[in-house]
Amino acid sequence: MKAMYPVARLADLREDRGTAVKIEDTEILLLRVGDEARAFQAKCPHAGAPLADGAVCQGRLVCPWHKASFAVEDGSLCEPPALDALQRYPVEVRDGEVLVGRDPLPAQAKESRPDDRLFVIVGDGAAGTAAAAALREFGYGGRLLLIGREPGEPYDRTALSKFVLQGDKAPDEAPPLREPEFFRQQRIERLHAEVTRLDPQTRQLELATGQTLSYDGCVLATGGEPKPLDVPGAQLEGIHLLRTRADAAAILAELPAEGRAVIVGASFIGLEAASALRKQGLAVDVVSPASLPFVKQMGETLGQHFKTLHEANGVTFHAPSEVVGFTGDAHVRQVSLKDGSQLPADLVLVGTGITPATTFLTDLPLADDGSVPVDAELRAAEGLYAVGDLATFPFAGQPTRIEHWRLAQQHGRLAARNLLGQAERYADVPFFWTLHHGKRYEYLGHPRHWDDMHLDGSLGDQTFVALLLAEDRVVGVVACQRERATAILAQRMRQPLGRAEALDIVQAN
Repeated sequence: MKAMYPVARLADLREDRGTAVKIEDTEILLLRVGDEARAFQAKCPHAGAPLADGAVCQGRLVCPWHKASFAVEDGSLCEPPALDALQRYPVEVRDGEVLVGRDPLPAQAKESRPDDRLFVIVGDGAAGTAAAAALREFGYGGRLLLIGREPGEPYDRTALSKFVLQGDKAPDEAPPLREPEFFRQQRIERLHAEVTRLDPQTRQLELATGQTLSYDGCVLATGGEPKPLDVPGAQLEGIHLLRTRADAAAILAELPAEGRAVIVGASFIGLEAASALRKQGLAVDVVSPASLPFVKQMGETLGQHFKTLHEANGVTFHAPSEVVGFTGDAHVRQVSLKDGSQLPADLVLVGTGITPATTFLTDLPLADDGSVPVDAELRAAEGLYAVGDLATFPFAGQPTRIEHWRLAQQHGRLAARNLLGQAERYADVPFFWTLHHGKRYEYLGHPRHWDDMHLDGSLGDQTFVALLLAEDRVVGVVACQRERATAILAQRMRQPLGRAEALDIVQAN
């Protein structure tokens, strides 16, 4: 029997969070479950967050950074953005002392059932990759084809506006969602191609090469395309969209040593880019039709907070205003605003939202915004599921489209379950995070209306939790530097949560 090492007293372990211990160079997370203990890897398999800074709630361990969750009982994956279960370690309790082995236990074997079907996933971003990984995790043993338009491995697009533009990572260093070896081991076929037509009636799709494929089940995960501006001069060089590694590389290649950048649109990507380009030393102007950023999502108080934060870091807002044209020789030099003013520009980034990438679909009704309406199980047609940015799905009693990276992964896993005969519905809490001038902000929920906001902490110190309330029920949360509290809230908000209980959680964490 391999050696077991005493690492803690059971009485010293809390049941609402993990405790990190070390055996020589091996860091392990301990969880207390009544009179027993569990031992797992100490860092989240997604991005390496210290899981001891997260929280345990309703039988799940929730990552502090990006809210991946794992079953306390066995470390199995419950919610992304992690795509792997936690590594387990042998553990036992003797006379109140917790002993742990330093060698991890073998991974739990996945049962793969023979299957003669072909499942095709169109789109290899966050949603498509999550769907492919989940199909194998859930036991699908048939042929699995993942089609993507971009060359190379699927990667984390959120790194582009957060880290790549500010120079912390090169475009090709955007973290991969899965390494090449994973696709080989899991027998996931990769195809670099563009789908030009998909007919749900015949269950056939055509590629730009002319090839036709017939599928038994399909997941649409093509996401969206950035909206260009349709104004005079929009074709000039130096005007950029940001969606891909190639887009980010083109922006970085044109960054002047000194100069001015104009961001069109005060979206989350737009203001993340404003923050990144300020770090690169550029003067930055933001043009937006709304007086304050994020008012629709967060309200005026928090919208003013973000505007003030950016202004304190040298960003100039032109709002409410709109761009009516660009001028220059071959390269953009000025941005024309509706009020007649001109902004000098060495570089322009347009961040005015996306359009669902659905032009290849035939005989499938689309919503007014071009998205794919789906039912509660994400089904668009028999054998066809749509997920992520291109799907309008029932949420809180209304058709809703949510452009969140983590939700796209949740959708991908849900579609995988339902392709395999389950009948599950989305029952989680939308979450995303955003980076502005070195500070992480987190957003939980997707409230359409609220009538009150309760602030715990200080906006000025950027350490706070803001509860958005409708009739004293929490419908949304905005927070900065309160990651344990939001880890609990991310799980607890899966059921109705009142103000008093939410305040107890916030004030205890």
